[in-house]
Amino acid sequence: MFIRTSLSALALLVAVVPAQAAFCTDDRGVVVTFGVHIGQPYTEQELNEFDLMQLRREGVDATRVERWNGCIRAFVRKPEGGEEMQFFDPNTFERVQ
Repeated sequence: MFIRTSLSALALLVAVVPAQAAFCTDDRGVVVTFGVHIGQPYTEQELNEFDLMQLRREGVDATRVERWNGCIRAFVRKPEGGEEMQFFDPNTFERVQ
């Protein structure tokens, strides 16, 4: 009964809250916790470390990364010095504009 009520409340919340436009699609799925994990049980730090490692493997000279608005936001060293912020698709690790 509690789960049915909670799911009904969640459905109502989703229907009422306006959707935000995102330019990346993160298909990790939905993570729901009621003492049971559905989805990937990785911490934010573990995901960031994996993303940084993968971008470096792809030849991107990133110093740090984070998930932001469905994308991977990376701080990348520029050849002439300094850093710039770049965005990458979390599924393909391709740069997005």
